[in-house]
Amino acid sequence: MALCDTEEEYARLMAEFLKSHKDLPWELHTYTDVEELFLREQHQPVAMLVVAESAYTEEMKKLQPDRLVVLSESGILRWKELHYVDKYQQAEEVLRNLLSVYMEIAKFQYPRLKKGGSTVFIGNYSPVRRSMQTSFALTMSQLLAQEHRTLYLNFEHYAGVAELLPDVQTLDLADLLYFVNADKDKFSLRLKSMLRQKGKLDYIPPVKAGQNLLSVTAAEWQNLLQKIEETGEYEYVILDLSESMQGLFDILRLCSHIYTMTREDRVSQSKLLQYEQMLSLYEYEDLLEKTKRLNLSHIRRLPGELEQYTRGELADMVKELLKSL
Repeated sequence: MALCDTEEEYARLMAEFLKSHKDLPWELHTYTDVEELFLREQHQPVAMLVVAESAYTEEMKKLQPDRLVVLSESGILRWKELHYVDKYQQAEEVLRNLLSVYMEIAKFQYPRLKKGGSTVFIGNYSPVRRSMQTSFALTMSQLLAQEHRTLYLNFEHYAGVAELLPDVQTLDLADLLYFVNADKDKFSLRLKSMLRQKGKLDYIPPVKAGQNLLSVTAAEWQNLLQKIEETGEYEYVILDLSESMQGLFDILRLCSHIYTMTREDRVSQSKLLQYEQMLSLYEYEDLLEKTKRLNLSHIRRLPGELEQYTRGELADMVKELLKSL
């Protein structure tokens, strides 16, 4: 990918950001001089030519890039046949847009260096509502992400975390599930282009319409998690689960550790007992062996921002639990 912008500081910072993502499918060449771009790139194939609007000329088409992208500065689409990406947005969003354009020409899944060991899936599920399951899962995710590549996935009917919820145009978990089969050779690229970040933590926005979860089969969920593991991208995947999904017990069986939140009141204890009886009835008793019950009713206060979940009373508790992973 050739990146050309005569605004030197932007070109430098964007190049540094892109190079910090070592798993991208391009070798990056950066230019702040248009003549140098022509001199160095005219005799070699260019998959992506990304040019700032103020530096673009029609002559650049002579380089015959597979995709030509203009970094829009004015908001005006002056050349209708070209691809546009807003230059003045977050670098993560620029990257996602560039990956989306690249996927149109990518012929195969770009190679990955498989990291040692398999992905550890950690399940969070409780039949008890308002038990702080999501707060616990996000705290664990943020803490793990400080030192490990970590992905958080929320499977609840109503995620309840406004900071994670996608807007109408944002792709979400339901879209990723679709791409597992519809675009399976480019799954790694699709995953990369849909990721969002909170601090160092990666996540896929939860589904906008919770009822979409109900129609997904257990096999489809398992296939999705297998594909994520095959990318070799993550050491830990934190699953924030709910009974809105088919095959819940089978998904829990994939997990190395399961955390089940409970409360002390009679109704909560009855729900938990019924859940454990169902595990025995359907021969999933093995899940109980790797399940740890937690009562978080003593936690009175959580940080205001998700990035701050690494501090506080709940974070201190989770840090102790992580020592046994």
